Amino acid sequence: MFGDKERPLYEIKANLFKGLAHPYRIKILEILSRSEEVSVAQMLKETGLEGSHLSQHLAVLRKHQLVTSERRASVVYYRLAYPEVADLLRVARQLLGELLGDTQSRLVGATELPNIPELPESVSK
Repeated sequence: MFGDKERPLYEIKANLFKGLAHPYRIKILEILSRSEEVSVAQMLKETGLEGSHLSQHLAVLRKHQLVTSERRASVVYYRLAYPEVADLLRVARQLLGELLGDTQSRLVGATELPNIPELPESVSK
């Protein structure tokens, strides 16, 4: 498989993807990629999440070092930890477009298949 020296790197990479592995976390990262920093209040408004759920997702993103936060008075602001996170999201969106395009062409191909006739009632019983 892979050697002992490589294992920690693969684990770190896997953890990065664990941090990304939820639709709301992707949405949060996309919100953060549009601005230099975003307040928690603004993220609540844009995601429609309850405060406790947003907090849990932000904790996962912090744990996997995808975001950083800063408190100023009573307001907490978040930002992407690395600009490459926005690049990763752009590449993922591009790949998604290609995958969906391929799926669309397969669906079109499926509609062009010959019809399957219904069985006579005596055969279907």
